[in-house]
Amino acid sequence: MNRLRFVDKTVVVTGAGSGMGRAAAIRLASEGAKVMLLGRQAGGLEEVRDEIKRTGGLSYVFPCDIRSESQVKETFTAIASVFGQVDALFANAGYLGAFKPLAEADIADFSEPLETNLNGTFLTIRHCLPLIKKGAILINASWTTGSVMPGAGIYAATKAALLAIMRTLAVECGTRSIRVNAVSPGVIITPMAASALPEETVNALASRSLLQRNGVPEDISGTVAWLLSDDASYVTGQEIMVDGGFTMGGMR
Repeated sequence: MNRLRFVDKTVVVTGAGSGMGRAAAIRLASEGAKVMLLGRQAGGLEEVRDEIKRTGGLSYVFPCDIRSESQVKETFTAIASVFGQVDALFANAGYLGAFKPLAEADIADFSEPLETNLNGTFLTIRHCLPLIKKGAILINASWTTGSVMPGAGIYAATKAALLAIMRTLAVECGTRSIRVNAVSPGVIITPMAASALPEETVNALASRSLLQRNGVPEDISGTVAWLLSDDASYVTGQEIMVDGGFTMGGMR
């Protein structure tokens, strides 16, 4: 049974309708959090809400496209009017984009990854911060920021920028008792990843893990809950890699 580390706490999760956001929202609710479910598709968010409700948890649906500052601002205004403040934020929403070598990429290929991964994450944090009096922010980065996956250069570039934002925010928000960290998942087979990667690529990636498998969204949710909880009260400015040893390398 999970510890109830988030009783009376309000936690926001973006991209909560599927993948790692969904798994994290369910985990946080199981530990007592009131979870604000943000995402583009109301249907997916409602399914997560219903699943949380079946196990006795509390969550609330806020359809929101984080690329739109007006929508983000309206969403956090609504959250503030009902709940008053936010205790933690998991800025998880992201966009993989097309896989192609950088030599074949066009400037237009940067548009959606930048709008979602960088601008959208910034807007989420920018409008959530006034609601956090003391708490934690966690950004979903990626293993590709420290290791290379050919074809994922644009995605990796946006995620590397998020690490710079994370470290800067950790310094700027430390005196406010707000911790800021990043989790960098390894190869996690989310619906988005499954639709983008051929089966042979998925199998090849699994063979490179020290644990001989790819990850699933639930492999990340425990680390998310820890970093957002008071158990990590002295952890800030850190990137935590959760990759099954994929990026460790070594002879094997």
